Amino acid sequence: MTTFEQKVKALRQQHEALLTRRNEPVTTTDGHFGTFRFSQNGIYEKYRFPVLTAEHIPLEWRYDFSEKDNPFLMQRIMMNAVFNAGAVKLEGRYLLVCRVEGANRKSFFAVAESPNGIDNFRFWEEPLTMPEAPELSSASGKSGGVATNIYDMRITQHEDGWIYGVFCAERHDDSQPGNLSAATATAGIARTKDLKTWERLPDLIAKSQQRNVVLHPEFVTSPLTPKKYAFYTRPQDGFIDTGSGGGIGWALVDDITHAEVKEESIIYARHYHTITEVKNGEGPHPLKTAKGWLHLAHGVRMTADGLRYVLYMYMTALDDPTRVIARPGGYFLVPECDEYVGDVMNVAFSNGWIKDDDGRVLIYYASADTRLHVAVSTIDRLIDYCMNTPEDGLTTGASVETIKRLIEKNKAL
Repeated sequence: MTTFEQKVKALRQQHEALLTRRNEPVTTTDGHFGTFRFSQNGIYEKYRFPVLTAEHIPLEWRYDFSEKDNPFLMQRIMMNAVFNAGAVKLEGRYLLVCRVEGANRKSFFAVAESPNGIDNFRFWEEPLTMPEAPELSSASGKSGGVATNIYDMRITQHEDGWIYGVFCAERHDDSQPGNLSAATATAGIARTKDLKTWERLPDLIAKSQQRNVVLHPEFVTSPLTPKKYAFYTRPQDGFIDTGSGGGIGWALVDDITHAEVKEESIIYARHYHTITEVKNGEGPHPLKTAKGWLHLAHGVRMTADGLRYVLYMYMTALDDPTRVIARPGGYFLVPECDEYVGDVMNVAFSNGWIKDDDGRVLIYYASADTRLHVAVSTIDRLIDYCMNTPEDGLTTGASVETIKRLIEKNKAL
């Protein structure tokens, strides 16, 4: 065996050990990072290891295994991160449509599969080939054209029988030719039956830029509303800044093959000095329960160290998904310990979760735009959290009174 062959063997053994590593929940006695520990809140359990990182990516995507062409066994295509995955369970398989980012900053989609949703994730043989969007004019009169970058896909199994992927399609803002950081965002839409072959539909047409758009899993009907598709939107003035827009919106669409937002209402607005002060957006599509729709979203505020992304939850009524019936105050999940460190510090983001038949909920969240984790809860626990966590009173005085009421209740026990 040559030295090259020995290196290849060691590389494959190391990779296989990573892919087959058993994951386990973090307990109160472990999860250390320096002097810090993961929190134990009773709402969910975090797990010791990320479920996917750049090191999980197949070796064949990164290395040329020809000794003649790559005698030093260098990575010919380096990968930077795996994060922000849509999620779906098909035929007993837990599938994540991941955002994979190369060293060249371009993101693409790739499917990773696990038998249990916790560990042993393996990527399919090749990344997804996403067709380009049909070139329809947007509301601004500009053609959609080829997207420079696509990412953050939300997966929705819709009652119409299709699996939809809604994602951000990013293009350079040609109205600012001298600014190479100027970009525009639209919601790309594609559908599939098996996550392998995708039909690309025209991008969502809207009056403003749109990111974090999510398809509701059911048609919306009423005596005054014929069967329509519904989207959770996030209108914004610019690619980064929400400006005068912002908040989680709601829009009905007649034809998803030519989707256009004609009217849009905000169902979860931003508020000053809260976790949603700068912006907020829907995460994965909501989960239907007997008590209402469970929503997972992200909120962003400004700190002295830059933007802080956290996850929060809320619930809406079954008979009216736009009516908020539970609004627990504060964050639900934040980056902790080594989750804080990465490409973009202080960020937790989720656009995928899976509800099992037994009520288990797998919440897939990314930390620092670098790696993907799982937190595990149940439908009953998440409903309890939403229904019984006090709302944000929006002032210091109101917050103190809420704490004092809990203290008084506990004194009486």
